[in-house]
Amino acid sequence: MAPARAGEPTPTVECIGQIGYGWAMGRLNEKIALISGAGRGVGRGIALALAKEGADLAFAEIDPETAKRTAAEIEALGRRVVSVVCDVGTRSGCEEAVARTVDAYGGVDVLINNAAVAAQMAPITEIEDEPFRRTMDVCVMGTFWFMQACHPHLVSRGGGSIVNFGSGAATQGMPTQLAYAAAKEAIRAMTRVAANEWGRQGIRVNSICPVARSEAMVGWAQEQPGLLERYEQMIPLGRIGDCEDDIGRAVAFLASDDAHYVTGNTLWLDGGYGAVRA
Repeated sequence: MAPARAGEPTPTVECIGQIGYGWAMGRLNEKIALISGAGRGVGRGIALALAKEGADLAFAEIDPETAKRTAAEIEALGRRVVSVVCDVGTRSGCEEAVARTVDAYGGVDVLINNAAVAAQMAPITEIEDEPFRRTMDVCVMGTFWFMQACHPHLVSRGGGSIVNFGSGAATQGMPTQLAYAAAKEAIRAMTRVAANEWGRQGIRVNSICPVARSEAMVGWAQEQPGLLERYEQMIPLGRIGDCEDDIGRAVAFLASDDAHYVTGNTLWLDGGYGAVRA
């Protein structure tokens, strides 16, 4: 295990929940799922959806308070949860989160690379190096480091499922989002390569492009009055997705054996909104 580098936070186990009784097991019974950025928003929604399908969970989350709140919700569902406070924009943070998960559960079956940051949204000519690199570290390198660290454990379990995150910001080339868009398309490319390399090992690798009413989206929309309403009018299904019911449940499908013949794909969870799908 690589030690923390100078200036990097030392990952710590924040909490370990205990399993309850009387849970009606679902599609992910006895599966172990590691989710980055599970403290709020889409990550929280996925965590709840997977727990309701019977999975035990591990979080890699930079914010200890949001991690505690989501962990308490998982415990209330009768599932086990390990929450590791770390920075997924560092190799040591990702490797430590995987190691803590394996120590607690004995392995990993599902990896959800949800954590992301758009460190700076600005015209191309105004983007600075440091926020560009931070966006790449959290989004691209974090996904890469988690995939590398989880790979031997997935192989030892006979395979598993990885779900990575793309974005319509990339496929539609949204102005002021160069760094984030570049990161998300890099992740989709990594997804396809990994699906080809690891398929014979029973490891399925897919990506999703979600549109969800997360805290981040609501905060962004508050800066532009009426944005959410205009957005909903452009979505054929007429609403912005719910983090758990619309995004989490679809991810639970990709994580489950129901999707055992699905790999190398991008699933668009956007209510039909995407104007450019490549």
